[in-house]
Amino acid sequence: QVQLVESGGGLVQAGGSLRLSCAASGGTFSSYAMGWFRQAPGKEREFVAAISVNGGRMYYADSVKGRFTISRDNAKNTVFLQTNSLKPEDTAVYYCAARPSVVVLTTRYDYWGQGTQVTVSS
Repeated sequence: QVQLVESGGGLVQAGGSLRLSCAASGGTFSSYAMGWFRQAPGKEREFVAAISVNGGRMYYADSVKGRFTISRDNAKNTVFLQTNSLKPEDTAVYYCAARPSVVVLTTRYDYWGQGTQVTVSS
C-alpha cells in the first residue's frame, strides 16, 4: 500500500510560480510511474503530467506544456511539479497518483494523495 502526501499549494498571482511536492511511503517508489492530476470545481479530474519510473520520460497535457515541469527524486521518494506562468484557469486541487511500472495518461492510477489547492488570482 502506497501513501501519497502532496504539499506546496497556495494562492499566487497570475504569472507566478509554485512548486508542488508529493512524498510517497509504504512502497517501492522507484517501481511506480507517477502522475499529477487536477480537478476544478464542477469539472472532471484531468491529467496534467506524468513521469516514468526512472524519470527518463515525461508527459504533459497540452494546456500546461512549456509551463509545468514534472520531476522525481527516487532517493527521496518524492515527485515534484514545478508550475510557472500560472493562469487563473490553472486553479484547481492538484493530486499526485502512483501506479506500478507503466505510465498512462488517464486516471487509471492505483494510489492517490489527498490533494493540494492551487489558486491563481488575476
